Amino acid sequence: ELLRATLDKKPWKVKPIVLSGNTDCYQPCERKFELTRSLLEVMLEYRNPIGIITKNVLMKRDLDLLKELSALGLVAVNLSMTTLDESLRRVMEPRTASSARKMKLVEDLVQMGVPVNVMMAPIIPGLTDHEIFAMAKTAASHGARSFGGHMLRLMGPNEALFNDWLTKNFPDRANKVINQLKSIHGGRSGSSVFGDRMRGRGVISETIQRQMEIAKLRYFPTSKSTRLRTDLFRRPSNGQLELFN
Repeated sequence: ELLRATLDKKPWKVKPIVLSGNTDCYQPCERKFELTRSLLEVMLEYRNPIGIITKNVLMKRDLDLLKELSALGLVAVNLSMTTLDESLRRVMEPRTASSARKMKLVEDLVQMGVPVNVMMAPIIPGLTDHEIFAMAKTAASHGARSFGGHMLRLMGPNEALFNDWLTKNFPDRANKVINQLKSIHGGRSGSSVFGDRMRGRGVISETIQRQMEIAKLRYFPTSKSTRLRTDLFRRPSNGQLELFN
């Protein structure tokens, strides 16, 4: 209802709306509430472009709507993956799908013309950064249009939660990971400085960014950003009221 009200306002300037800027739009509760599916239906009805960021394969439920949106050039997907190592994924993200299932979703989306960007996110120095080339190669082999990623940053209570998880599950490398992360963010575990917060600074950050650049050149030599259409926007007919507009 709020989305409809926004799109119905005359001052609305047509532009892509991105789902999951704060939290995953396909988290488990979406199975019950279907809020994301309802939003996709509204976006298709108004023909407003939409971007999606997720790390869950529940998106597969909505392939029918995504197919219609992609046929109009109105949707782009960012599929987030942390690791290809299943033993690591099971202890780090136990409620997310396996990398094999995520890559199958990439294939399904690509087959219906949806541009897919695979994001290695977050990259954890000392724990997952060695997978950059393998991740890029796998994404390319499954049809992804582009590849990217950003560094882990821990803000507020997330730092204590992560450090506790890391110490319990990887006591042999916990100090290494924590120290490398702090070296990236100027002595802290995270940064809110725009431009630095997702990349970091210093030697380790530069090494990781360089690996990302080489991986993109090697496996995505023709990669380019996706431009969604904004010229198809329309407001649904209101019956006889339309006669007076």
